[in-house]
Amino acid sequence: MDRKLFIDGAWVDAIAGTRADIKDPATGDLVGTSSIAARADVDRAVLAATRALSAWGGIHADERARILHRAADLIEERVEAIADTLTREQGKPIPDAKKEILFGVTVIRYYAEEGRRLGGSIRPASRSDIRSLVTTAPVGVVGGIVPWNYPVDLYAWKVAPSLAAGCTLVVKPPHETPLAIGQVVQCFADAGLPAGVLNDIPGNGPEVGAALAEHPGIAMISATASVPAGQSIMRAGAATLKRMSLELGGHSPFIVLDDADIEEAAAAAARRSFSNMGQICIAVNRILVSKPIHARFVEALAAETRKIELGHGVEPGVLYGPVLNESVRARTTRHLDDAVRRGAKLVTGGSAPKGGLYDRGFFFEPALVDEVPDGALAVTEETFGPLAAIRSVADDREALAIANSLPYGLASYVYSGDLERAWSMAEQIEAGAVGVNVNDTSELQAPFGGWKMSGIGRELGREGIEAYRESKHIKMRVRQRV
Repeated sequence: MDRKLFIDGAWVDAIAGTRADIKDPATGDLVGTSSIAARADVDRAVLAATRALSAWGGIHADERARILHRAADLIEERVEAIADTLTREQGKPIPDAKKEILFGVTVIRYYAEEGRRLGGSIRPASRSDIRSLVTTAPVGVVGGIVPWNYPVDLYAWKVAPSLAAGCTLVVKPPHETPLAIGQVVQCFADAGLPAGVLNDIPGNGPEVGAALAEHPGIAMISATASVPAGQSIMRAGAATLKRMSLELGGHSPFIVLDDADIEEAAAAAARRSFSNMGQICIAVNRILVSKPIHARFVEALAAETRKIELGHGVEPGVLYGPVLNESVRARTTRHLDDAVRRGAKLVTGGSAPKGGLYDRGFFFEPALVDEVPDGALAVTEETFGPLAAIRSVADDREALAIANSLPYGLASYVYSGDLERAWSMAEQIEAGAVGVNVNDTSELQAPFGGWKMSGIGRELGREGIEAYRESKHIKMRVRQRV
């Protein structure tokens, strides 16, 4: 697949003519190429979005919903082809790729209907001849920045609510994984989305992301990125006081209390630690286990981890693939080596497998390390790779203190057989979401986002569309006519 930039309803080359090769992380084979945008491409994309804003924001919400539903239909019809592309460019197995794409479809349908429910209210007024109306309007042109780990899903999280809210967009998809998104963009175009409403320009963050954040024609930035990238976006957008929705990095604790079902908790921890090879913002990073069950839990988790078989994600039955590139593998190795050097015990995994396919791709055996000291990189920095660090805790108070000790607060998990005990802990954890006896905190109709340095703003739920609307108060004096 060879894709270009999508600007003003057409596929066009980047002004500078720059292109990038996209290779399969499992084999090194060429999957396709993509145009790579520069600042000049940002300018023409913003111009197209600005010209389209008034008409798109002015059409009836039912018409916007019709186009969004048609786009969702087309993505669903083409899911097999899109999933194959996503697996080949990103590495996740076909079942996970399809799951990601189909959840994106659900998100698009949800916001198509939420857009039809946007309204206002009449508020109490200070005098009998005053009417106080509160309504909302589209925030304007939105700049979207999408990461490579869940490119299609997180694309939908940004594009669907902003389009339903009447905004137009310039989106920077990841230059590492732009091909499946290109197929999704074509679905929106084939659904009848007017020219200029959605503009899609793959590019490097330091150049294109910064250009979006700085651009005076962009009213809002919605980005999923690392903490340093989010800080750079905020600094770049400060001059124009852009509205921000930033979902940034996390460092999720997974707390296992002494009354938990050990096998259930171990299976949940293994899946949340190593799904997508740990390249998830809400992946388990720190596993905090009550001392009385620590040894049994480690044994159960090690058994679950050893069941994981790596392979090429397009092959039937493969559930775990490679990491994206060598930088992920190198960072994971660095965190693992640091933990062991500080006294942690390697329980299983932790090296690149050898032979055959493994010699061609970026494979890494999922690693467990036990009794990791508090200062180690694995328990202070986001690994974003297949590494889970375990530590025993004396009691609930220590578990809570460690869980809240870092400046991040995206997701946390608590496993316990006592709901009141788990609930009490969940209410005290400093995070945007807490999973109690469940290892996934995302839910379509609930807000998703972080506390502290894990971000500002929320996606999903009604909050996800309200972020793209500006409130307006209309105060009027009316005369008595009867």
